[in-house]
Order: sequence, then structure tokens, then C-alpha cells
Amino acid sequence: MPIIQSAKKRVRTAKKATVRNSKTKRTMREAIKEFRASLTSRSDSATALSNAQKSIDTAVKKGVLHKRRAARKKSQLASEAKAAGVKLAKKTTKASPATKKKTAAKKPAAKKTSTKSKSTTKKSSTPSKKK
Repeated sequence: MPIIQSAKKRVRTAKKATVRNSKTKRTMREAIKEFRASLTSRSDSATALSNAQKSIDTAVKKGVLHKRRAARKKSQLASEAKAAGVKLAKKTTKASPATKKKTAAKKPAAKKTSTKSKSTTKKSSTPSKKK
């Protein structure tokens, strides 16, 4: 058991983080299992795949899973879905010309206050010879 106050706090923080991380991992694993189960039962596999990928992205965002491992997992799930013949629903995008981005008004640049600095020129240590 730690004696130093900061070490005690670190133990408390680590416990909270462990609980939070295990919940995120458990959610991710459950989503992946649901996806694999949906492949065998031929139920809504596309939605299950989307949920699994979403939970993997959440784990990466929270720092529980490394981004390369997540990419590998998502790729494996997608290849399983493709092998099972799952049709993914394409996202529909609205192509309306009225959706222009508005540019925010820029704030005027802050005025620089010039501080008068003394220009110091060093005199050379050797005197110059005049002719």
C-alpha cells in the first residue's frame, strides 16, 4: 500500500480508469459477438457490422485499443461480412447547391505594441586606423 499522498491518489485514479476501460472493452467484444451471431442467423448483419465498427472506433478514441489493431479488426469484420454476402447500405448524400459553408467573420488582427528597444552597437576592441 502506498504511503505518499500522490501515490494513493494514483491508485484511486487507476481503479476508476480500469473500470472505465473494461466497460469499453466489454461493449466492443459484445458488439463483435453480436455481429458474428447475426452472420450465422442471417438477421440484420449490416446494422450489427456498423455497431461493431462504431464500438471499435469508440475504444480507439478512449485510448483502450490501438488504432492499427482497430483497423485490423474492422478489416477482418468487413471481410467476414463480404464472405457471408452481407449487403452494406450506402450512405445517401444530399446534393443540394444551397449547402454552402459560411465563412465566419474574421476578427481584426491584434495591434502590436512596439517597445522601444535600445539599439546597442558594440564597438570593436581594436581601434581603426585613420590615414
